[in-house]
Amino acid sequence: MPRAAGQTRGVSISPKKLTAFLAAALLSAPAFPATTPDATMNLKLTAPIKTWDEAIPLGNGLLGGLLWGEGGTLRLSLDRGDLWDERPGPGDLLKGFTYAQLTKLVAARDNAGISKVVDGAYFADHPTKIPAGRLELDLADGQTVEQFELNLADATGRARLAGKAGTVQAFFSALEPMALMEIPGAAPKALRLLAPESVKKLGYPDPKRGSDGTAQWFTQETAEGHVTCVYAATKRLKDTTLLATTVTFSPADGTDVFGAARARVMAALEAGYAAKRAPHAEWWREFWAKSSISVPDAEVMRHYELVQYFYGAASRTGAPPIPLQGVWTADAGELPPWKGDYHHDLNTQMTYMGYQTAGRFEEGKVFLDFMSDLLPAFQKFSREFLEQPGAAVPAVMSLKGQALGGWAQYSLAPSNGAWVGHLYYLHWRYTRDEKFLREQAYPWCSQVGEALAGLLKPDAKGVLVLPTSSSPEAFNNDMRAWLKPNSNYDLMCLRMLFLGNAEMAAELGDTAASAKWRKLSDGLGPYHVTAKHILMLNADEELVFSHRHHATLMAIYPFNLLNIEGTDEDRAVIKASVHDNDRLGVLEWCGYSYTWMAAMRARVNEPEIALWNLKAYLHAFILRNGFHANGDQTKSGFSSMDYRPFTLEGNFLACAAVHEMLLQTWAAHPAVDTYDTIRIFPAMPWRWHHAAFTDLVAEGGHKVSARRENNATVWLHVQVARDGELHIRDNFAGRTPTWNRAGAKKVGDDYVFAAKAGDIIEATLPKPAELPLAPVDAFLDEVPKPPAHPGIPMKY
Repeated sequence: MPRAAGQTRGVSISPKKLTAFLAAALLSAPAFPATTPDATMNLKLTAPIKTWDEAIPLGNGLLGGLLWGEGGTLRLSLDRGDLWDERPGPGDLLKGFTYAQLTKLVAARDNAGISKVVDGAYFADHPTKIPAGRLELDLADGQTVEQFELNLADATGRARLAGKAGTVQAFFSALEPMALMEIPGAAPKALRLLAPESVKKLGYPDPKRGSDGTAQWFTQETAEGHVTCVYAATKRLKDTTLLATTVTFSPADGTDVFGAARARVMAALEAGYAAKRAPHAEWWREFWAKSSISVPDAEVMRHYELVQYFYGAASRTGAPPIPLQGVWTADAGELPPWKGDYHHDLNTQMTYMGYQTAGRFEEGKVFLDFMSDLLPAFQKFSREFLEQPGAAVPAVMSLKGQALGGWAQYSLAPSNGAWVGHLYYLHWRYTRDEKFLREQAYPWCSQVGEALAGLLKPDAKGVLVLPTSSSPEAFNNDMRAWLKPNSNYDLMCLRMLFLGNAEMAAELGDTAASAKWRKLSDGLGPYHVTAKHILMLNADEELVFSHRHHATLMAIYPFNLLNIEGTDEDRAVIKASVHDNDRLGVLEWCGYSYTWMAAMRARVNEPEIALWNLKAYLHAFILRNGFHANGDQTKSGFSSMDYRPFTLEGNFLACAAVHEMLLQTWAAHPAVDTYDTIRIFPAMPWRWHHAAFTDLVAEGGHKVSARRENNATVWLHVQVARDGELHIRDNFAGRTPTWNRAGAKKVGDDYVFAAKAGDIIEATLPKPAELPLAPVDAFLDEVPKPPAHPGIPMKY
């Protein structure tokens, strides 16, 4: 671990290690990154795969599949994003429960009374996401699987058979809700469709099965009169077998789910594998063409490409956005962990932090459209629970936006909706889409702001505070978790929402509303810091233990309310707080804690510590198919938690961290600065001597490409998206760019251009003759070592 991240030792770089790095750098120097991942980026897993959560993930947003198996058996676990049981639990414990009642119970220190209602609701088996089923194939005699592979370029799953028996291939169509599989050689011996055992816990009747020739199906009555159908059929074509499958659900597919499934499968078999694969492959070609990167670290590159793939496979227009496990719901005989729900105390927000810079706005907007469509439900929840006008977001919710309960300090915390609002703000900042701002971003965020403003009341010092407060998962579900308002977490979420609203209102010409929001932000008072400039839990309590949720640091990342170009006090708070977090240690961290910290440390220009956190995550917190596991899978000291259930936010934060290293475009003072400041390669680890990226997106919508050699930018290219002043930060270490146009002015630390939409601003810079010396804290280990002192446990 780099010195500043918790150890006192410096880094001793041996001549042998340095020589190895230089040799590797020469071999890995990129010219321009490929727009489509090549085969070296593919996910390759040696058979057997004996568990569903290590399978090859396939999907098209609505449908998902996990390809796994061993010996002569292939399995395809099936999922569908809108398969939900929305029935409230027995007694509907949250019905009629209000925030006023919650506040009284908190004041009475009746945590058991709170838990009886709120945890009681969550402990019920439903509402919950439900799995669809599983398809199993017994391959022909003599056929056994030796390797599984995900071909990222065209989103095709492969199962390579031993000897010269060929390769099974499967894809979930990017354009239609169905999947096709092509099996070489003799026909499979058997095909089985397995209904999920877990739904028996929900009181569902046995599925109704049927078959006709080579077709099999089952229909499953679910809740509230809904029915799902899993249908599969095969067709023999010379020396191959074609298999098609789908999952239908009422009412989305009409009332005749069997008829809809059968028609879909038969049409796919009639068209054939090649005819259906061609448009699917073209969709994925266009997906990969949006942007690309290249860094000289194969492990980081493979994970980055895989997680970008997750956006295309699990977040698609017309389908639900990504919940905790995406379209890969548990297939282990149990209902999904944490109900497979939508958690808004970091999971959804961080899941959608990796798309902006990659330019995957269509995939990212899926979540924002979903939340906008649920605005009436959130307005209802605000009226009934908060007893306020406006809108409130249940922090743990179902597909329909229904509050599910769980630890009340977080599941019913009003400020979590403000964090969701940050994603609306960022989407607008990156796209500058005026229609989106006027019709979605500002209306949604102002409704959430209205409800929160109604709750705020001045305390004895005149500071606006909420009736209750907490800091996510600090003290877990104990009475200690109820903090004196406002916690820094609540304060930061509220300030981010109010300042974002002020900026958006000003853009729309509503100066009165902008002033109102700014006044609300001012009324929250300053952040709570110690005499040593360390951000606290709240005004009374310091964070004195290792903690998985970096809630006290939200103002630094993702909100950027405190940044390294701010005041001297801002910089002092940033430095003291992140380094104190290092002192508290990783003992109670999850995988996402590492990738969040990696992104944060890149944002504050600590690239070596950023890389250590990223590599520690890749070493200890992913399953072999790349899914983010919450606990330390190596059990080697990166966390005291070693539990397995996967959630996806840690994956997407890893992408965000890489983006922070390659390109940053935040405004130091967004309410004042009327320009976009582009920072190219702002936080690159020393060992990444050569790197490149194509068409990453800066705030303002500008597309940026750049190349780095010998630890220095040697070429940059900006395609300007809108009229205005454009700033490019001079972090070129004294080298003077040669620009493709006249008019570059040097103002402070920036090159400044008067630009118009469509302009191309390009520069070349001389390549340094040699590498700079490695910094003392350079992270050079291929396998990160756990901290010598893992940290301080939470006590209460």
